[in-house]
Amino acid sequence: MYNLSYAETADEICTDDRLNEAEALNIVISKLMSAREHGVKSLEAVDALFYTRRLWAYFMENLADDENALPENTRAELISIGIWMLKEAERLRQEEIESFDDMIQINEIIRDSLTGKAS
Repeated sequence: MYNLSYAETADEICTDDRLNEAEALNIVISKLMSAREHGVKSLEAVDALFYTRRLWAYFMENLADDENALPENTRAELISIGIWMLKEAERLRQEEIESFDDMIQINEIIRDSLTGKAS
């Protein structure tokens, strides 16, 4: 029988959460790249913006939770990124801008930080 310490179990859970978040970001990045290829007026853009807003709303809700273990300053910075992401998605939806590049890049940076990859 294996006896894992609480710390080992918690580390595994946190790693799983980070990997799940990174995978969710991979999906959003893929959708944003497809939207970039098809244009801001495409169904791919609607889909990408929907999923981007949904994911970042989830992240922001989680970051605002007092139970979140991240340092308060880090949480605040990530919430600021989330607010920017939602505003940028709206600007794209309203066709005020046409480039998905900044959103893709920021999502890639966040994803890479979760997986420990350097951009």
